[in-house]
Amino acid sequence: MKPDIKNRDDIKVFVDSFYLKVGEDAILSPIFNGVAQVDWETHLPKMYDFWESILFGTGSFRGRPMQAHYRIHQKYPFKEEAFARWKALFNMTIDEYFYGEIANQAKTKALSIATVTQIKLMQQ
Repeated sequence: MKPDIKNRDDIKVFVDSFYLKVGEDAILSPIFNGVAQVDWETHLPKMYDFWESILFGTGSFRGRPMQAHYRIHQKYPFKEEAFARWKALFNMTIDEYFYGEIANQAKTKALSIATVTQIKLMQQ
């Protein structure tokens, strides 16, 4: 049986695996590696903080993610297929490594975050 997400080390596992998939994905890689030119060494620790704050209430994340998404969306408007693929890869990654209440919360939060982001970008 797979473990549940318990701590920052577990968050690193799913974040690293997820963004490795994103970086190799035919739909998402052009956005992340091309348009956004993500500096992975900087981005990944921010994502560890983000998910640690979301799942465990640590308050370790500091940032304004919508601002970055707005800037990218102005250069390259996000399409429904990108959001769908992001959600699918996220869920696939969580399910690959974890099972349990916190794992389910991560998937629910990711769906909510993606939906809100998509709505806000489309209202621009």
